Amino acid sequence: EKKRNRFLCNWIRWVEDNIVLLDFLFSLVFRRYSVFTNDYTLTACYCASFEEVLKDEWTLFKLKYGKHYKNKVEEEFRMRVFLQTKEKVARHNAEYELGLHTYTLGINRFADQLPQEVSGEMNGLRITKAESKKGGSTFIIPENVVIPDEVDWRQKGAVTPVKNQGQCGSCWAFSAVRVEHRQHYRKTGNLTSLSEQNLVDCSISFGNHGCRGGLMENGFQYIEQNGGIDTEASYPYTAMDGHCHYNKETIGATDTGYVDLTSGDEENLKVAVATIGPISVAIDASRPTFQSYQSGIYCDPQCSSQHLDHGVLVVGYGTDKATNQDYYIVKNSWSADWGDNGYLKMCRNQNNNCGIATQATYPLV
Repeated sequence: EKKRNRFLCNWIRWVEDNIVLLDFLFSLVFRRYSVFTNDYTLTACYCASFEEVLKDEWTLFKLKYGKHYKNKVEEEFRMRVFLQTKEKVARHNAEYELGLHTYTLGINRFADQLPQEVSGEMNGLRITKAESKKGGSTFIIPENVVIPDEVDWRQKGAVTPVKNQGQCGSCWAFSAVRVEHRQHYRKTGNLTSLSEQNLVDCSISFGNHGCRGGLMENGFQYIEQNGGIDTEASYPYTAMDGHCHYNKETIGATDTGYVDLTSGDEENLKVAVATIGPISVAIDASRPTFQSYQSGIYCDPQCSSQHLDHGVLVVGYGTDKATNQDYYIVKNSWSADWGDNGYLKMCRNQNNNCGIATQATYPLV
């Protein structure tokens, strides 16, 4: 009897773990509860309607991410989007199990939003004419330097914790500030946390538009000509546009310009990451697969290498030992809840996938 119950429990647990794969196959699913005593386990099963299961998951999703909607009509619409996202995630992950993909998807805070909504809200890279005010220096590959097969600057204490840009298109500011962090640390040994809000509020005259977008290079130019950027402690992030209140008494770092890597050259990017440190890059993050990324090596053939809309930071690279697939380690600014604790692996040496090497840069400190 105990063996039979153990088999039944294991079978039900498998159903629970794979419920997203079975959503579109069954109208009923099994759910299990157990009553534990000192001597034995009693197992009981009951059937719950498919609709009840989905409503439970929707309720948990809203609670986890603090979701609130203005009326019933909007909530019903958001629930439909959420269910569509679940279906896409389930289908993709089933294909992943068959070896058709190299990465998995998951449910995150964007699951009730349309892809274009997420892109419009979060992807704030804006290529503006101000970029041409002053060109950057050209990166020169150093001679007689052995480039390692893998690098991860997180393991060397050169990367600050993952942050959350909130509902503000300030990815460009986070990317710029992070690489400024690293270069300041490289020069002084102090890993000072710098102010993204300083760039959001104060670099408009350099071609940036705060929460409506900007460009990392414009941020570097602002820091250079302004004489520095404030510390995060003195100028905290608010995730909204505000009045500039830069204070020269609380400067955390300065720069003297910036360096551009050869556009589209992935070997150039690899060498720069190995010899310089984390590098600021622009990518195409408009794909629904990117927004729902969870783990593995992200590679989407429909991702553009030219239409770039998001600023991130490359903090390392390597090769997956099981698949022999090259990848970059990329730090995002969508909180540690997104992706793999706020990071993702993006495929390397795959025709500049998502444009990761199209517009790579770092400041001179």
